[in-house]
Amino acid sequence: MWISPQTKTEAFELDELYWFIGKRKGHENGINTFIMTMLSREPRQIVSYAVDNSVNTTLIQEMVERAAQAEKYYTDGGRAYLGVDFIGAHKRNMEDKSDTHNIEGSNADLRHYIAGLRRRSRCFFRSMESLQAVLYVFVHAYNRFGDAKMQFAQKHPDRQRIYHLDHLCYI
Repeated sequence: MWISPQTKTEAFELDELYWFIGKRKGHENGINTFIMTMLSREPRQIVSYAVDNSVNTTLIQEMVERAAQAEKYYTDGGRAYLGVDFIGAHKRNMEDKSDTHNIEGSNADLRHYIAGLRRRSRCFFRSMESLQAVLYVFVHAYNRFGDAKMQFAQKHPDRQRIYHLDHLCYI
């Protein structure tokens, strides 16, 4: 997974996104699936992610160890984060989304740009492998987009910034 060399490690945000793998014989309601993501604040990039049938401490710990070390980690009130040994400081905010608003926006992007993750979509993933492949491609484009936004802002601090992720799908 590509991550910008200019990624700052002051703060990473973690969150999970719930969905399900589509209906198959023997699974009337589908299989629960969680996408766990870790996001850098500047540039906004997904520095680590995992897909599993449950939110578990072991998988989150592996994500933290795979990514660069951050000074602070911000999470919501999920219990799975309690057992994770964060390398830097950990702030668990159970009251509101003020510390995790960036990753909530990233999760909204995942739902918006990946049809199989839309809440009332007729599209769905028939296998975990398909979901993982689509996420890999999306994360690559999303991270390039975050880096391009940061570079543009650095070169043109006085210009109004208007960006669309759709334009980077061809990179």
